[in-house]
Amino acid sequence: MDNSQLDRMIQYVKTQVLRNPQADIGPDTPLVSSGMIDSFALIETLVELERVTDLRIPAAMVAPTDMDTVRKMFDVAARLGKPRKR
Repeated sequence: MDNSQLDRMIQYVKTQVLRNPQADIGPDTPLVSSGMIDSFALIETLVELERVTDLRIPAAMVAPTDMDTVRKMFDVAARLGKPRKR
């Protein structure tokens, strides 16, 4: 995870999930446990995480707690992600 990937994911959450580009979101802001992101948004967020990291992440192995913060999203990508086949 580099800072540009982190920033890209934070911007995605602000603009596409929360629909509030002014939201005060950081790498460690609780998103799921605070109710800011619901379970429906998690799948779209996981798909974006795959795009940002260029990894394939098995959705069946990802729990909502794994997606609670942007930093945790990148942790799960590092732990479970596999390079995409081209």
